[in-house]
Amino acid sequence: MEQQELIPHLFRTEFSKIVTVLCKLIGFEHIDIAEDIASDTFLSAFENWTYKSIPGNPTAWLYTVAKNKAKNHLARNQLFTKKISAELKATTPIAEEFEMDMSEENIKDGQLRMLFAICHPSIPQEAQIGLALRILCGFGIDEIADAFLVNKETINKRLSRAKEKLRAEKVELGYPTGKEMLNRLQTVLTTLYLLFNEGYYSESNDAVVREELCSEAMRLMGLLLHNKETDLPMVNALYALMCFHSSRFAARKDSNGEIILYDEQDESLWNEALITEGAFHINKAAQGNQLSKYHLEAGIAYWHTIKADSKEKWENILQLYNHLLQVEYSPVAALNRTYALAKARGNTIAITEAEKLQLKTNHYYFTLLGELYKEKDSAKAKKQFEQAFSLAKTKADKQVIQKKIDSL
Repeated sequence: MEQQELIPHLFRTEFSKIVTVLCKLIGFEHIDIAEDIASDTFLSAFENWTYKSIPGNPTAWLYTVAKNKAKNHLARNQLFTKKISAELKATTPIAEEFEMDMSEENIKDGQLRMLFAICHPSIPQEAQIGLALRILCGFGIDEIADAFLVNKETINKRLSRAKEKLRAEKVELGYPTGKEMLNRLQTVLTTLYLLFNEGYYSESNDAVVREELCSEAMRLMGLLLHNKETDLPMVNALYALMCFHSSRFAARKDSNGEIILYDEQDESLWNEALITEGAFHINKAAQGNQLSKYHLEAGIAYWHTIKADSKEKWENILQLYNHLLQVEYSPVAALNRTYALAKARGNTIAITEAEKLQLKTNHYYFTLLGELYKEKDSAKAKKQFEQAFSLAKTKADKQVIQKKIDSL
């Protein structure tokens, strides 16, 4: 791998590990220092590797440089060193005994602790996702801004405010216990669910960023699954949901980036390995007596991986949506239910149910109505599609709707 490709790759994979291990050692309240040291390490790599040859083990080189920079920082800042030494109850100067344990086990433990720390309820959900992308996934500020469709200044301010709030709350890199563990786990799962959705339903034009958001959400879910305290049914259910959705990623858009609707997808592009993995975890999720929204959404996603377009399939999906709306109502789920209703019991009853929703600002609402009216009243269908086109925000959505109008 060339130097211009290697450093960005290593930044994505190693930046978060260095930050996590440093924070675990010197305290979460010093996260800015940890980020500065990690960033400075990669700057050194760029400067050295550009004019010299790339070392035989680039990752080990980064870890060694990060360790030395951390030791130098501690040596230069005596007050900081004394404070950290006191907190760690060190008997000798910390700059002398400073060791960075970059073992896989320590990194995973640190990242899981970090995940619980940044999902503290004192900061907004969007800030939790932003911190996860920056600290745990090694995303650059530009990439995060692109994912959220905002400018860099907004992201920098959002992350800065969030870290300041976490410091004020004296949040530590420790696992919550008892009831607090379950409460915080709910927040962690919500954050990872939204992170995955940010990629899967993203309006960003960057397909690479979209897919990486999904893969990072799944990687962080893996930390929860490999810890016996958090390998719980609802965690397995959410991971299964991500597997089923990801299995159809390659079939959802064509080579021009245009959306391919479910009925028109090339099923040969579906990833059978991910479908199998999802089935394994949805079975694990069936243990216990708790039924979460993730169980129901995973069930719906599972039926969407069944290729046969049978009445049984859509009846099962419909019943799962009925249950989901009782557990946690959302207008989007209600709208999706009407599509399943049409497939299971016909367009006439689905039109009646859809029009009750009155989602007049949602272009998907009018797109669905257009589909339902298409065979019954083409003039009315066209009117619905035109309304959907006027509300659609992305080029991809407008292209799909325009094709439907043209087909009439």
